[in-house]
Amino acid sequence: MNQGLFRLGLGLLFAFFGLISYLTSTVENPITGEKQRVKLTPREEVALGLQGRQRIAQQFGGLYPDNQLQAYIDQVGQQVVQNSVASTSGYPFEFHLLADPKTVNAFALPGGQIFITVALLGRLNSEAQLAGVLAHEVGHVIGRHGAEHLAKQQLGGSLVTAVGVATTDEQGGGRQAAVLAQAVNQVVSLRYGREDELESDRLGVRFMSEAGYDPTALIEVMKILDAARTGGSPPEFLSSHPNPGNRVERLQDLIAQQYPNGVPANLQDRPEEFARIVKPRLQGR
Repeated sequence: MNQGLFRLGLGLLFAFFGLISYLTSTVENPITGEKQRVKLTPREEVALGLQGRQRIAQQFGGLYPDNQLQAYIDQVGQQVVQNSVASTSGYPFEFHLLADPKTVNAFALPGGQIFITVALLGRLNSEAQLAGVLAHEVGHVIGRHGAEHLAKQQLGGSLVTAVGVATTDEQGGGRQAAVLAQAVNQVVSLRYGREDELESDRLGVRFMSEAGYDPTALIEVMKILDAARTGGSPPEFLSSHPNPGNRVERLQDLIAQQYPNGVPANLQDRPEEFARIVKPRLQGR
């Protein structure tokens, strides 16, 4: 009985310190100005993203076997990052084209690993639309949304540990490896919520505009995806990026706030360049 009470007390202590650790792990995001509860450092985010990169590639059929298209995806992504405030983040962004021909999706891992499937790329019509998709995903990285989710999961993990300590006195080996594997699994399967999507839309509009792209192209992307609904089932992008109310209207409001006098004429769509590079290389796939 005494040993049981001791383990119960130890478990409660674990839970208490896990909660305190979560509540006191507050940092200010230097780009968004938001105060966030995150426990990972940016370097740790990068390490997790790199470890999850291979898992993502395997899950979606590997990288698309066309070096020119891979280079073009990276070129547009780097244009968005290097010519916007995102360049000050210090994250080593990498952009990847996945070979999956059916799953219409794009996503980001913490630390700067960005992915788009060839199924989604094939539905786009301009470089600005591609830039909009990538800028939105860059917004998730800059917003540290993955790190925020993991901080919450670590709180949950502390409670699980507390329950385990309270019910057993055995300590399994390889705990560090198990925790790392669990974290990678979590970042690979992240599903962002409404507030994360709103912030990434806002950041995406900002980043692509600063990089010289017409932000209304992101509205066109949403319309393309909406038109792709078949049998009431949305593309995976809309499933993994929950629709925050009327997405198109929200984007229109964001653009109007940024450009009250209208979108400047020097912001480009570049459909000809997109068609020249992308369309011929996807024909017949």
